[in-house]
Amino acid sequence: MKVLALDVGGTAIKSALILDGQIIKASECSSDGKLGGPYVIGNIMNTIDSYEDYEAIGISTAGQVDSNRGYIIYANDNIPNYTGTQLRDLIRKKYQKPVYVENDVNAAAIGEGCYGAGRGENDFLCLTYGTGIGGAIIINKKLYKGSRGVAGEMGHMITHINGLQCTCGKQGCYEQYASTAALVKKSLVYNEKLTDGLHIFHELENGNTKVKDIVDCWIAEIIWGLINIIHIFNPPCIVLGGGIMRQSYLIQSINCKIKDKIMDNFKNVRIVAAKLGNNAGVFGMSAMAEQAALRI
Repeated sequence: MKVLALDVGGTAIKSALILDGQIIKASECSSDGKLGGPYVIGNIMNTIDSYEDYEAIGISTAGQVDSNRGYIIYANDNIPNYTGTQLRDLIRKKYQKPVYVENDVNAAAIGEGCYGAGRGENDFLCLTYGTGIGGAIIINKKLYKGSRGVAGEMGHMITHINGLQCTCGKQGCYEQYASTAALVKKSLVYNEKLTDGLHIFHELENGNTKVKDIVDCWIAEIIWGLINIIHIFNPPCIVLGGGIMRQSYLIQSINCKIKDKIMDNFKNVRIVAAKLGNNAGVFGMSAMAEQAALRI
């Protein structure tokens, strides 16, 4: 089955034409998320218009998603005026194809489960670290979504009572301390040139001990959140995604430091880096569309 898969974020739209788990054609363009939901939808349609000869459309998107009805339950200010968008209906009406819509981290988890680091695992958790922290729960090879379809908001665990203000309106959320954005914020206080993960880890690799201290403190924040979810879910495997997790120092440090902080019966957990990188979402949506077609 040939699927046109899109991964829509606040800054970019990644797209790929996928057949039998292989990318035939791919592209990326700006989503211009700050200009608002209607503008993003226009860019989604422009992207779709650049492809032809496909049987279904799968869209992975930022925000809380009702995948059964294909609409955006909630989106933050990275894409203003996106909340409530009936995305599936808009796309299906124009292109007259089956359309599937899912939250971006859920889609990435499905992709990793079918083609990446979670392949062969019946159960695993997936967390992505970027501007915020997203989460997804796979149980018996299926997404667990909770009673309202939005389970897995691991970035909004409270890890610091009365802590930093979060974009969700609460205080002390995990993502305010353990996201890539949190690392950059701390690093900028030390050096205003450390504007992203690449610059930060370049300094670490060059032996900058102050940067190493900042990174190690940030890793400790990552670990405290992982301890919570390990003790709740007792998972066999946790897949960590986001561009920052390509740094081997992180996965090695997390695995080394977490073992003596979790109870003995939980130490079998494997913590691994995601394998599919920026393609996880599009592979996930391709798999979802194929699975849906088999059920028809």
